[in-house]
Amino acid sequence: MLSPKRVKFRKVQRGSMPGNATRGNTVAFGEYGLVSLDRMWITNRQLEAARIALNRHVKRGGKLWIRIFPDKPYTKKPAETRMGKGKGAPEFWVAVVKPGTVLFEIGGVERSLAEEAMRLAGSKLPIKTKFAVRAELEL
Repeated sequence: MLSPKRVKFRKVQRGSMPGNATRGNTVAFGEYGLVSLDRMWITNRQLEAARIALNRHVKRGGKLWIRIFPDKPYTKKPAETRMGKGKGAPEFWVAVVKPGTVLFEIGGVERSLAEEAMRLAGSKLPIKTKFAVRAELEL
């Protein structure tokens, strides 16, 4: 599963996610992409499940790009613990996703195969997604 090798700070604040994605919102590497329509944190496990579903459907053909990375630590306090005594220990890693963010890209496969693979990958994620085609191909 994806996680950073090292981080500057072990624990981070939750932050807010206003607005739409201004970076990472175009299909830049492959021919087809999977774009988020909601805002949410996506965990490293969810990302890995989507990646496996995508790879299995295309039978490891073509090239796959994962455009997001879980670099934010998610902390959690143990069950049945009283309030106070500081912030909990890091449990897992999440990627901050806003509407318009390209999550995955794929190239070197035909459109129908890519569309079905992206649909399967999107069903593994907790957000609504849509299939996107690179702008140059639509002209």
